[in-house]
Amino acid sequence: MITGISAINLLLTACGPQQVPTGLVYCSEGNPETFNPQLVTSGTTIDATSQQLYDSLVDYDPRTGDIVPALATSWQTSDDGLSYRFKLRPGVQFHQTDWFTPTRKFNADDVIFSFNRIINSANPYHDISKTGYPFFQSIGFKQQVDSIEKVSDDEVVFHLSQTDASFLANLATGFSVILSKEYADSLLIQGKPEQLDRMPIGTGPFKLVNYVKNEFIRYHRNDNFWRTLPEFEQLVFNITPQSSARLTKLITGDCSVSALPKAGELPVIKLHPNLELDTQLGFNVAFWAFNTQKKPFDDVRVRQALAYAVDKQNILRAVYQETAIKATGMLPPQSWAYHYNKSSYQYNPEESRALLADAGVKDLSIDIWAMPVARIYNPNALKTAELIQADLANIGVKVNIVTFDWSVFNQKLNNNDYDSVLIGWNADNSDPDNFFSPIMSCASLDSSSNRSQWCNAEMDNILAQAKATTSEPARKILYQQAEALFNEHVPMMTFAHATQLTFKSKNVKQTQLTPFGGISFENAKTIAPEGDL
Repeated sequence: MITGISAINLLLTACGPQQVPTGLVYCSEGNPETFNPQLVTSGTTIDATSQQLYDSLVDYDPRTGDIVPALATSWQTSDDGLSYRFKLRPGVQFHQTDWFTPTRKFNADDVIFSFNRIINSANPYHDISKTGYPFFQSIGFKQQVDSIEKVSDDEVVFHLSQTDASFLANLATGFSVILSKEYADSLLIQGKPEQLDRMPIGTGPFKLVNYVKNEFIRYHRNDNFWRTLPEFEQLVFNITPQSSARLTKLITGDCSVSALPKAGELPVIKLHPNLELDTQLGFNVAFWAFNTQKKPFDDVRVRQALAYAVDKQNILRAVYQETAIKATGMLPPQSWAYHYNKSSYQYNPEESRALLADAGVKDLSIDIWAMPVARIYNPNALKTAELIQADLANIGVKVNIVTFDWSVFNQKLNNNDYDSVLIGWNADNSDPDNFFSPIMSCASLDSSSNRSQWCNAEMDNILAQAKATTSEPARKILYQQAEALFNEHVPMMTFAHATQLTFKSKNVKQTQLTPFGGISFENAKTIAPEGDL
């Protein structure tokens, strides 16, 4: 059976008459910033790249959260926790495309290149990225990894400068992908190193064929894939920023899976028996980040006042409509380190006014930047901003809502010239550190993920202790201390942990949502609709 056939026909018409391969069309919400996920923290880019084009040394089992083999078949940790030895999977082939034909299979050189590019400033590819390596910078990866040793073509050892309980979890993220050193070397000879991140070569289930900004990304199946071959010969990301337009395309059959529906669209499913909703509890948090480097947000009393002024429950009702729970801190309830915070900021306009008066702040006017696209943690940031705007008007604070096209929004956000921003975080793994180090450590100031621009030595010390500790109960206590410190300083006001949602046709099975965001079509299949012979 062919799904999303009308969209695929449309995309291929311009290329002249040809046989249409079986395919799946996914209505996505935006353009990827790059085709190398090492360079970004954007969920839109991760969705379009990590699970489709690449593999990592290790993976997460989405059912259990356990770390499982991928390009590494096994690993051993030294007694002192400072060395990780990986045995690599034999026979894995890189993509063969119109722009590259590999002459060898995956080996240790590719692993070393993929990570040395990040940690070694002398690597010829290190400075090719204009954005840096935000995830790796935020966790201090360069300081963490002393060296990577090639034992043989099928064995590598990571030597660490200090023990880190989150190290394996970080290697299982969608950022820790393996690139082809042979491809990178050939591009250097051609004088085209930037092409490595624009015209990707990986080992994943699909390979890139064509990308037209604001229109589509077209992938073909990697027929040399090392795991079971995907059922579909073609995968198309139909780029459709408007949620209502994605829903229309799903109803008309122009796509078979649709990203990030708004909560208000969920009842539509009941009107179309051929459609269904996929859900997955999400490791995420939505927050309103204050730029603590700008006045008056450098005053904790102002931040506390703004947090008290917002009716979180109203946001949950109006924006999420029972698809999220209220956040009382950074960690979601399904985290093993979660602890309910009774002292989190409850709606209290009178306390808010008192704090602003104590800070000597009058006639305050602020900007709130709101994402123009839906994300897992916030399906409608503009609506959220409007609700906050109304709440702050009640305490005499004027709010100007700012938004841009998604690509422009990201570029301007990275300049850090904003008052506050409605954004959030979708965890990359199940380790609690992922909710802290990447978005509020001092190291993360140099990345694009610390939106509050907050650096606190006490927080850094707690996080360092937690990563150096292997005992889970001891780590849980430390993360509770981190939550308490966060609550005291409130660099961000958290308000929701959202359920991950997608719409899809009922005949499409085994599209895989992960708790950490992202979607995989590697195992997607179709079945005949009921009533078909």
